[in-house]
Amino acid sequence: MNERKDGVREFGLHDKIGYMFGDFGNDFTFIFASSFLMVFYTKVLGISGGMVGTLFLVARFVDAFTDVTMGRIVDSAKSARDGRFRCWIRRMCAPVALSSFLMYQTAMASAPMWVKIVYMYVTYLLWGSIFYTSINIPYGSMASAITEDAAGRTGLSTFRSIGASLAGLVIGVVSPLFLYAEDAAGNQVVRGGGVFTIVAGIFSILAILCYLICYRLTTERVQVEKKQQTQKAGFTETFGEIIKSRSLLGIIGAAIFLLLSQLLIQSMNNFLYPEYFKNAAGISVYTFVSTFVILLIVAPLSVPISKKVGKKEAAVVGMLLSGIIYLCLWLFRVQNMWVFMGLSAIAFLGLGFFNTVIWANITDIIDDEEIATGRREDGTVYAVYSFARKVGQALAGGLGGWALDIIGYQSEETVQTPEVISGIYTTSTLIPAIGFLLVAFILWFVYPLNKKRVERNVELLRERRKENG
Repeated sequence: MNERKDGVREFGLHDKIGYMFGDFGNDFTFIFASSFLMVFYTKVLGISGGMVGTLFLVARFVDAFTDVTMGRIVDSAKSARDGRFRCWIRRMCAPVALSSFLMYQTAMASAPMWVKIVYMYVTYLLWGSIFYTSINIPYGSMASAITEDAAGRTGLSTFRSIGASLAGLVIGVVSPLFLYAEDAAGNQVVRGGGVFTIVAGIFSILAILCYLICYRLTTERVQVEKKQQTQKAGFTETFGEIIKSRSLLGIIGAAIFLLLSQLLIQSMNNFLYPEYFKNAAGISVYTFVSTFVILLIVAPLSVPISKKVGKKEAAVVGMLLSGIIYLCLWLFRVQNMWVFMGLSAIAFLGLGFFNTVIWANITDIIDDEEIATGRREDGTVYAVYSFARKVGQALAGGLGGWALDIIGYQSEETVQTPEVISGIYTTSTLIPAIGFLLVAFILWFVYPLNKKRVERNVELLRERRKENG
């Protein structure tokens, strides 16, 4: 294993693999919640979709405080023996996994409705607003401390997205096989008993293992010394500067609509395939196909495309492709599941590219803010961005839940009316189409970090650090 003169091992494949496992760990709880928590609340506990959507919205107001608070803690805390960011993975991997497991307790199905609602709020906020925040923000901020090389950061972002894709593959393909069954009339129904609890418990254990692999394989190398921080800023000043940042505001706007669209697709697939296409196995097949689109096409091309044309420039083209395809799916009301799935997989090429490089965009923004202010606020910048992603997640869950109520979805009914099924199709296609097109618009007209500016910022910071010894 190669080492630098200071005894720290060189940045390499081990860091990328370790960082990949970090997102693998994150998404064993995050993707499972994004894809199946609405199903658990409505189908198993019998809580209305509107009530669940309201929970997601309320939780995001809580996150506005917990995310930014965690970012400030990370930025102000002294480095531990294992780094400023990496130590939090060690500390919080067990709490986030346990709190995720507690959300899926099927024994609550027989409780009074007010008890179910209190249970839903307490366990969801404990997982999403406290423990997931306390591990995800340090993990995301850590990329800029692993390497300062622009191509290396794009590589970390790519491997992080591969981790998310692999987690999505496992969750999306395996989960429906256990969570759904076919009744005597041939309808797709959610299994009773403790199946949800068992599956959630297995994913929580796997999450801990993945976090520990991430902790073991990654190394923090880029140290921003106190003397480099030209002046200390209070919370209000720092937050004020950040929200004035055009680059951060641009990526926040793009991320909100990207997550809204992507997670709405994931959530509504659990209703679209069983109800519209009458085939719950389509959920697994779609997840399998879309994951391999990422692994075999997008991931290998993300770094060379980013180096050649730029992350922003390529992402705009990709999001336009995704938006146009989903708009066509809505207009033509596709009846054949395989045609629908094939076109969705092509659309996934576009959103997959932006998803693959988006974490490198965040380190670009952190660099841009350091150039502008003389301070490096990794945790705070990432916390603001993390909150924006959660807003997108909440909007996806909220829109999905409210849409189910608006179109008249009845969770206690095995077979839905044709009008409800048509509404499910519209929600699953038209809203994502609008969201993807808005992402392309925001990236092109608001987000300023094109290829030329990113390369200039990297060189300026490299020179500054050389001067500071």
